Amino acid sequence: MNIIPVVLSGGSGSRLWPLSREQYPKQLLPLASNQTLLQQTVSRVSKWNGVDNTFVANPIIVCNEQHRFLVAEQLREIGIQSDRILLEPIGRNTAPALTLATLSNRKGTSDAVMLVMPADHVIKDNAQFKTAVQTGYDYALKDALVTFGVVPTGPETGYGYIKLGDNLIDDSPDKQHSQFSPSSLDRFVEKPDEATALQYVDSGQYLWNSGMFLIKASTWLRAVGQFNPEMLKQCQSAHKNGSEDLDFYRVDSDAFSACPSDSIDYAVMEKLGNTTKDNKDTFKGVVVPLDSGWSDIGAWSALWEIGEQNSEGNVLDGDVLLHEVNNSLIKAEHRLVAAVGLKDLIVIETADAVLIANKNNAQDVKKIVDILKSQDREERVYHRRVYRPWGSYEGVTAGDRFQVKQIIVNPGASLSLQMHHHRAEHWIVVKGTARVTKGDDTYLLSENESTYIPLGTTHRLENPGTLPLEIIEVQSGSYLGEDDIVRFEDNYGRSENQ
Repeated sequence: MNIIPVVLSGGSGSRLWPLSREQYPKQLLPLASNQTLLQQTVSRVSKWNGVDNTFVANPIIVCNEQHRFLVAEQLREIGIQSDRILLEPIGRNTAPALTLATLSNRKGTSDAVMLVMPADHVIKDNAQFKTAVQTGYDYALKDALVTFGVVPTGPETGYGYIKLGDNLIDDSPDKQHSQFSPSSLDRFVEKPDEATALQYVDSGQYLWNSGMFLIKASTWLRAVGQFNPEMLKQCQSAHKNGSEDLDFYRVDSDAFSACPSDSIDYAVMEKLGNTTKDNKDTFKGVVVPLDSGWSDIGAWSALWEIGEQNSEGNVLDGDVLLHEVNNSLIKAEHRLVAAVGLKDLIVIETADAVLIANKNNAQDVKKIVDILKSQDREERVYHRRVYRPWGSYEGVTAGDRFQVKQIIVNPGASLSLQMHHHRAEHWIVVKGTARVTKGDDTYLLSENESTYIPLGTTHRLENPGTLPLEIIEVQSGSYLGEDDIVRFEDNYGRSENQ
């Protein structure tokens, strides 16, 4: 089995606010283990390499441009090299993302089989997942477009469903559908209400839509070209006119912005018919069942379901004290959280926001994010700790005409050569050694030493050492926004406010 993993990492995870935010979404968070969901996804298939004649190529990652350095760093942390990290200048859903990945396949062969996986799923039984992929692989080699349907554990209203067609196992009586055998694809259906979901589960004819696919590169390009030629045209133009940028491939913004936005399901899979000998441009959809402890972590309730529950049915993380609390998820990140007399609640505490919700309303957390967006509040976009390609910073305190930040610069990294129109800065080194450029001067600062950067002065902060550099920055001035940056040189190709 030779596969190329294609990991789609473009989501925002708004239903998992306040932990998941626009600039640090759920796939980049360690929600279900010590690894982030992205790291789990990539590691899951890399473990197959060399086992039972399985070859897994380096993954192709498709991600939001703003997340590029975080994605690259998370892959580096687990020792996995990507084949390519493709940057989307704007979200266009999963079908264009897969098309870009297929066009970017460096193996140079149209027979490459692409295993398409969202970056934010949890799969507890990796061996069963591999078995399902092996089953689907033979169909993909024969030009079928394979999707994986999850055997439902209940009438879930938060998932789409797949209706099964004929059983594809030759010895199956009357070719009837089976939840545990490969079947032809009948159709996809939208997220149902509770009564309809119960009917689907009771019928045995439906599986949850996992959003994962196994498709030969040439098959996908022929299919998307037939069913959505404009999408293929714009993706080809966006890829052809793109450019290398450090470890990334930046597709052409104008062409990709003109690309139709659609999911793999809608753009291609729902339009499939049976393959015939007379028409090579008709395609066959195959559904392979998956029973592997799968979850897409679409809401806080899903984390409660897959979490380790105590005798009272609670899933706890952090400094938490309880009295008469049942069937709840409580997560404390920065301080003690105490709860009394609660049931079926979600409580999520972060440095700058606290969420309290009923488990039955977990999907509605997105409504809060919509309100934050309408009010243009930063809590929708950033955490208090903000990550940059050179390290991170965190606000400590702020007042009229001043704010204090803790800044951490990674070994060997440097901030841009820059200046500010409206603020001056004081830097105090807490740990490590700093190389400071101020105007025409360059000098080193050790622990407990400080310097002053006057308003309008060109400056740069670097870490020449092998350990993280930690400084306290005190800003003062009439305007302290992050967009008050004029960059003269930058190692990371960023715009003014990145």
